[in-house]
Amino acid sequence: MRIIIIGSVAAGTSVAAKARRNNIENEIVIYERDTDISYSVCGLPYYIGEEYITRENLNPRNSEWFKKRFDIDIKTGHEVIKIDSEKKELEIKNLQTGEIFCDSYDILVLATGAVPVRAKIEGIESENIFILRNIISADKIKKYIKKYKPVSAVIIGSGFIGMELAENLVKKGIQVSVIEAVGQVMPSYDYEMSSYIKKELIEHKVQVLTEEKVVKIDKQAGTILTDVGRAVAADMVILSAGVKPEVRLAVQAGIEIGSTGAIKVNRKMETSINGIYAVGDCAESYFLIDGTPCYRPMGSTANKTGRIVGDIITGGDLSFRGILGTGIVKVFDLTCGQTGYTETEAKKAGYDVEIIHNIKPNQTEYFEGSSEMVIKAVADRKSERLLGVQIIGKKGVDKRIDVFATAITFGAKVGDLAHLDLAYAPPYSTTKDPVMYTGMILENALNRGRKIITIQDLIKNRTSFTVIDVRSNKDFEKGHIEGAINIPLGNLKEKAMEFSKKESIVVHCNKGVTGNAAQNLLINLGFTNVYNLSGGYKEYKQETK
Repeated sequence: MRIIIIGSVAAGTSVAAKARRNNIENEIVIYERDTDISYSVCGLPYYIGEEYITRENLNPRNSEWFKKRFDIDIKTGHEVIKIDSEKKELEIKNLQTGEIFCDSYDILVLATGAVPVRAKIEGIESENIFILRNIISADKIKKYIKKYKPVSAVIIGSGFIGMELAENLVKKGIQVSVIEAVGQVMPSYDYEMSSYIKKELIEHKVQVLTEEKVVKIDKQAGTILTDVGRAVAADMVILSAGVKPEVRLAVQAGIEIGSTGAIKVNRKMETSINGIYAVGDCAESYFLIDGTPCYRPMGSTANKTGRIVGDIITGGDLSFRGILGTGIVKVFDLTCGQTGYTETEAKKAGYDVEIIHNIKPNQTEYFEGSSEMVIKAVADRKSERLLGVQIIGKKGVDKRIDVFATAITFGAKVGDLAHLDLAYAPPYSTTKDPVMYTGMILENALNRGRKIITIQDLIKNRTSFTVIDVRSNKDFEKGHIEGAINIPLGNLKEKAMEFSKKESIVVHCNKGVTGNAAQNLLINLGFTNVYNLSGGYKEYKQETK
């Protein structure tokens, strides 16, 4: 059997390696229009920013290695320009010689990846404009910085790569501006969580401009111009406005494209044409939670789907179960992790959601270097299933986001989280881990009458609630919610009778724990409509800056 794979980065080489491990007889050929193969796209910003990271670190294997190790032929500098699915033939162009020739296949796998989104901007073809997509483009950026020593740089877009680039260019001593067309940085996060990321950027002297679009790049003046008339210094510009699936070959071949714009596949990663599969960034994914089609171009998914197809086409029984869109990114001193649905996505999908913000230390607080993380959790009120989590913090985020991803994968309900037997020692966690606390808060809100109200819901309905701030008088004087009544927790039992037991009351402390104690007290005194403010005054300050 002759297997041909188009594309040789994460997904394509994973297909080939697994197929060879399963079967040593099949012919396996990969066509790749680039010159580098099997490299780490995710490592490119760090290759630019860190001198100790070499090209070989990102690209340790070449075509000769694959031929010797797996007997796989990888032909770089070759672009497949046409698929004839009836004849099972490909038309291929040798990009070095210009020669066009044909090849035939029994099984075809599309691993064509994604292409950068290119905005229509005047002056975009200037030599100081870059798109970071492969090692060659990273090489060009490194050489430009070394040769011209730019003082200023503009990054257009604020996704994962944009954020990593911002940090790594700052390390090079470059003044960085990030320009984002929508109203927040990191659009894959909910707005209030992205505000922590924006704050971190600003603290590291990065200029952040949201709800602005670059309309002109003026290389002569060393500036860019936005649609609000703002001029921003830009000795170099990096376009990082996201990617879209590379589906031109699939469209030419008559393969069905899904609702996300990527190639539609089933659980076996089969396309609409028999004998043709699609993997990685060109293929549509499914949300593991409910099977909804989604597009989340991630290296982890590319490797996973590649391995699955390599198994399937050689007689294996693996299938694609879906993803949660789990991702993590370092933004200076912050680690930002997310998995599953955001609040915005869950509501759009039709879920009736319970939202909580849980602010907890990553380890026992008396340890030097202990720091807080903010956990936002989204749960379905009907099924009580955990739908998604976002975490922002300096330490311990990676550990918790992976626990949450595992829990969601196996259909955990919020009440299950408190029963997890998680590792504890003071240098690593608190006795009740932040994951467990998150489950406890959600369980209490859903089943034990301890209702939570978000900052935004309170703001929208402010006149409907009496707000009682149970912090100390000293903390209250430093700052408080407008119109709030300050009754420290120790005085609340005595003062409670001044309020009607039927009125809607929101209690809060600084982060939530003492607020919960106040809520319990009022409920035990017979109050029937008491809410604890999600994340307390600390979250309120962050969201209302």
